[in-house]
Amino acid sequence: MSDRPTPELLLALAREAAGRAGRLLRDGRPADLGVAATKSSPIDVVTEMDLAAERLITGFLAERRPDDAFLGEEGGVSGGTSGVRWVVDPLDGTVNYLYGLPQWAVSIAAEVDGEAVAAAVAAPMRGESYHALLGGGAFRTAADGSSEPLRPRPSPPLDQALIGTGFNYVATVRTAQAAVARRLIPRVRDIRRSGSAAIDLCDVAGGRLDGFYERGLAPWDLAAGDLIAREAGAVTGGRPGLPPDGDLTVAATSGVFGKLQPLLDELGAWHDSHE
Repeated sequence: MSDRPTPELLLALAREAAGRAGRLLRDGRPADLGVAATKSSPIDVVTEMDLAAERLITGFLAERRPDDAFLGEEGGVSGGTSGVRWVVDPLDGTVNYLYGLPQWAVSIAAEVDGEAVAAAVAAPMRGESYHALLGGGAFRTAADGSSEPLRPRPSPPLDQALIGTGFNYVATVRTAQAAVARRLIPRVRDIRRSGSAAIDLCDVAGGRLDGFYERGLAPWDLAAGDLIAREAGAVTGGRPGLPPDGDLTVAATSGVFGKLQPLLDELGAWHDSHE
């Protein structure tokens, strides 16, 4: 078994890997970027740049931590013996990236014995990155290198809360999610849909959203953003009493979370069928 690394070392590696992948994606995007494959449906796409970014990340980390495990969105799955696992989304917001929209990110979390201890999210088109250390707070870093702590907004009443969400690329699931949103939107200030769960979770952490929810997120979609949101002072969870998972992920300021989570449970945001 390899020596057990400090969370600070894992964070430094995550930030460096995310930064390198973000620069590759920003500077290497071809003008004729096309679809390399599809995932859950014909409109849920993988581009050649997703694959290149994941190869960069896994290669960088494997060179420095050869005994660690990997879980990557684009098929980069490997076992390990160190107790450390890297959970990687090399391009969160692929459709945005394909269309030239700026809301995309690289998301990397480091888990030790199943618990996320370090997280990095790079959003190159925003000129920002975000990171967190378990027990060490969460921070936003600008392109000039300056850094500031992330803090959620003060909790407003639910009817004044700006809520982010996302929609699945499978049509039947998206239809059910739209039914939930239709019933939720009269109860809140408004709803935003950025196309990147990692960015939405960081925006809850930094006060740009009052809350966020989504059904169907995979571990690589939420691992880094969840830690960043929690370390900033937001509350995260899934269905009442459960952690965030593929059934439901909720993140919000404490006052909004207490109202939003049970409302989403009542509205059936955790399943895919609605009358």
